Amino acid sequence: MDIIISNAVITSATITNDEHGCLSAWVMLDYGGTGQGFGGYALYFPNSFTHHKRQGNYAGLFIWRVMEIAGVSEWANLVGKTIRVRHEEFGSIQAIGNIIKDNWFDPKAELLAIES
Repeated sequence: MDIIISNAVITSATITNDEHGCLSAWVMLDYGGTGQGFGGYALYFPNSFTHHKRQGNYAGLFIWRVMEIAGVSEWANLVGKTIRVRHEEFGSIQAIGNIIKDNWFDPKAELLAIES
């Protein structure tokens, strides 16, 4: 499958614990006529999730890197920011990048690095 880099505008940004009771974050993106969500990783498991091992600080890294890529200092200011998106054609997002700088956030790679 081909990898494509597209520009996208962030239309919403949410941090929630609604999905299965664990903390997750989503950034919704508009490519200009079509949209896609970025996120959904389990960023934190509450103590009641005894069937999951404790993990590194995924939430801090995810939130920090998304804000850094978009060039904001507050999560609420993400909406309206333009970023680059590296994704499969008709598929999932691999990474998001700063619109000007060569700075990319690949969550799978960076979150796995915490465990290494």
